[in-house]
Amino acid sequence: MKLYQDDKRFFAGDSDNPEAYIHFEKFGDDKLIVDHTYVGESMRGQGAGKQLVEAVVNYAREENKKIVAHCPYTRDVLTNNEEYHDVFIGIHTS
Repeated sequence: MKLYQDDKRFFAGDSDNPEAYIHFEKFGDDKLIVDHTYVGESMRGQGAGKQLVEAVVNYAREENKKIVAHCPYTRDVLTNNEEYHDVFIGIHTS
């Protein structure tokens, strides 16, 4: 899956109507808050969600930032994969 990046998300497909995306906000100088992950029906079951989380993890590492997960899917992926714990600092559930 080919991913693209803009200021606040990684996405697949057209930027105006992406087939899949993960949205994040920069918080301070050292954090990214991931608040939403979306995968359209045509891409479900192909690992697209995990690829989007991996893209944010790699971006966080490159930018020396930590991730706070507001999104339940992202929280589950980060919690259940030890290799992401270096950038995952917490969750928010509200």
